[in-house]
Order: sequence, then structure tokens, then C-alpha cells
Amino acid sequence: MAGYDVIGAQLRALAAEDNWYVPLLSNASAVLYNALPGLNWAGFYLLRGGRLVLGPFQGRPACVHIAPGKGVCGAALAQDRTLLVPDVHAFPGHIACDSASNSEIVIPLHAGGRAIGVLDIDSPLPGRFDGTDQAGLEAFARIIEETALFDGLDE
Repeated sequence: MAGYDVIGAQLRALAAEDNWYVPLLSNASAVLYNALPGLNWAGFYLLRGGRLVLGPFQGRPACVHIAPGKGVCGAALAQDRTLLVPDVHAFPGHIACDSASNSEIVIPLHAGGRAIGVLDIDSPLPGRFDGTDQAGLEAFARIIEETALFDGLDE
């Protein structure tokens, strides 16, 4: 998990400069997209008006709105747990924002004791993510939860 330690340290340094969620999540998605091989999308969806809305990301244009419980992102939010999906085409109700995606991992983000969004990472490679990635990305998400100022986020 040494690589995840490095990107976690980068994230903490970025949060020390400005911890408002907009620049922090923007830089967090860039860190992930450029540090992890085999990705085609890395970013965030945040709750707004009762549904997930596209937030800062790196990659191709993406779905803008996702209902809780729909697709991998909505399911991870509704279940409030990480979903590691080795084959998105086998996931019931998968939403294909990018037809090139074949595997995905989604980690819920929390603030004020509740889930407020998700970290979503996609890959064109089947089975791209494993337990090491899950542990590293969950630790990365915890840094965001500990440092981000979600001031102005629509409840």
C-alpha cells in the first residue's frame, strides 16, 4: 500500500493549502487519475436535492445525475459501503456513463455523520481493483472526510 501512502500524503498537503471541498476534490481526482494506472475515470458525486450530482473529476464527460440505489454509485451510497465491481456489465442496473468502463470501485464519503457523496473510480480493465486498492482508496476517502470543509454543500 506504499503507493497509497504517497498519494495520501499528497492529499494532506493539498488540504493544508485549501480544504474547501471544491479545490480539494478537484485535486484529489487529479492525484488519483494520474497516480493509478489503468483508469479511465476518477471523481466524485455529491448529494444535492436527494440525488447524486456530478462533482470534480478527471476523465471523459460523465452522467450528471444518479438516483440513490441506482447503478454502482447509487448502490454504494444507499448501502453506505464500498462496492468493488470486477465486471460492471454483470452488476444489476449498472449505468454505462462510459462504455469503455469494465470495472469500478465506489467508496461513500461522510460529513456530519451521514453519507454525502461517493468517490467513484472506473477502469477499462476487467478486474482492475483488488483488496489493496479498496484499503488504499478507503484510507484516501477518510483523509477527505477528516480534512474537507463541505461548507456550502447543498443538504
